[in-house]
Amino acid sequence: MSNYLANLWRSNKNLVAFLFLMVLFRSAIADWNVVPTGSMLPTIRIGDRIFVDKMAYDLRVPLTHIDIAHLADPKRGDIVTVDSKAAHELLVKRVIGVPGDVIALRENVLYVNGVRADYRPIAQAPMPDVASGQAVYLTERFDGVSHVVRLSPMAPSPVSSFGPVTVPAGEYLMLGDNRDDSADSRYFGFIPRKEVMGRARNVAFSLDPAHFFLPRVNRFGAPLDQSVASN
Repeated sequence: MSNYLANLWRSNKNLVAFLFLMVLFRSAIADWNVVPTGSMLPTIRIGDRIFVDKMAYDLRVPLTHIDIAHLADPKRGDIVTVDSKAAHELLVKRVIGVPGDVIALRENVLYVNGVRADYRPIAQAPMPDVASGQAVYLTERFDGVSHVVRLSPMAPSPVSSFGPVTVPAGEYLMLGDNRDDSADSRYFGFIPRKEVMGRARNVAFSLDPAHFFLPRVNRFGAPLDQSVASN
């Protein structure tokens, strides 16, 4: 048996080393995450695999949440992954409020530090349900941040209004871009800084669950906040 195991190791040690290094790389440096829900529509589609920069904010010991070095803090508008204890799952949300910000929502109209966000219809519909009246898409602009949000006038969220609330030190307020269908800080509360795992700016690759998981080639590598006009 010992000779068999030794031969097996010699035959596969390069593969084992590669897999081990890949696990370390995905744990501490960069990874891709599957997005199974539509809470970030239209920015992130169901079936997208997003590229996550694990070193955007912190350097951590691989396979742990132990910080080695603090590199930066999330900014308003960042799309981040969150290992949420309150939600008991990995979340993908957008940072809306940073520590000290006063945030309010009035019938899906956002106010940041007392300033109303600007909303404008987008030039090109990002999703096919716009024509049916099931959803409305607007560009939301506040404090230099610009991105598209999805609203559902026929089925508004019961938490389309809240606040004003002040974001505590060391925590963040996060919302999904699909404002009427997102479980976010309105349900789970403020997000502790230590639960933020990384930043997402690009789609890694995308498979369409509505069409036998065929690849959406035009979304491969697409920047998240500039890809909303592509189907």
